[in-house]
Amino acid sequence: MITLAIDTSEARGSVAVLRGPEILSRRTHADRSEYSAWLLPAVGEALGEAQIQIENVELLAVSTGPGSFTGLRVGLTTVKAWAEVYQMPVVGVSRLRAMAHLVKDNASLIAACYDAQRGQLFGAAYAVDDGELQTILEERVIAPGEFLELVDSRAGKRAVTWISLDPELVEKQEGLLQRKRNSGDRVEQCPLELAPSIARLAEESAARGEFSDPVALDANYVRRSDAEIFWKGTSAGVR
Repeated sequence: MITLAIDTSEARGSVAVLRGPEILSRRTHADRSEYSAWLLPAVGEALGEAQIQIENVELLAVSTGPGSFTGLRVGLTTVKAWAEVYQMPVVGVSRLRAMAHLVKDNASLIAACYDAQRGQLFGAAYAVDDGELQTILEERVIAPGEFLELVDSRAGKRAVTWISLDPELVEKQEGLLQRKRNSGDRVEQCPLELAPSIARLAEESAARGEFSDPVALDANYVRRSDAEIFWKGTSAGVR
């Protein structure tokens, strides 16, 4: 299967082209350019390097967040357009689940998180059951200390593998230091390129016949965008 995967959840995005177990090419969003200007050229370069025409892609995999309102909209809108034009199947994938997928073979409990700005993080937790990720803590935006407390309440004395793009956000929490001593928790630095992992999860869903409806596919922002918060605030003020 030839899969094109896209992650525009936040500034540290990526695209990848895979054929079966092989990653044919990948590109990382390594600057501050807008995704509206970066994404199409990056996909074109990745497809060119892989020597794949876009009409030969068999599966579109796209991150549904959580993350940036603007970034996610660019990625999802682009994938929806390709799905309609080329009649390609699509699978939307949680970015946090894609992070947890990277360490599931060596963990029984996983907490995935990354910086959500404003002193908060995006986080979720999973149990590994017969090689499959089962959500035990739904995706949310939360203060690092509160996230650690919630994970601790689910895990008890069982060891947790923490995977994060920003491990310093949880490593400096006193609660994690205690869990390392008492439960053997460990912290993993998540690689910046998550598109390949998003592709793998999408392929697993496709193998089960589970696809996303391109029309209904939407982002999981977890929290409202600044624009929406501002609009609702001003609207409330003029009632």
